[in-house]
Amino acid sequence: MAKGQIEILVEPFKENDPGPHVRAAIEALQEADLKADMGAFATTASGDLETIIEMLPQLLTAGFDSGATSIQLRVSIDDA
Repeated sequence: MAKGQIEILVEPFKENDPGPHVRAAIEALQEADLKADMGAFATTASGDLETIIEMLPQLLTAGFDSGATSIQLRVSIDDA
């Protein structure tokens, strides 16, 4: 199975205060056994591409249900 990477940006953005909407999206990554790495502006995680694709509805629902106004996603195949 191909490996992939996901990058998410959950808004509203507040520096040094991720808020419940960001935490909910990160928890969705963790529940899918993807290790989240929260950066200054976006959170990344990598793992099995199929797992990433399958968990997207849960991530989006969790974020929006917790107050997100926008969720930007970038999913890519990890060639390394």
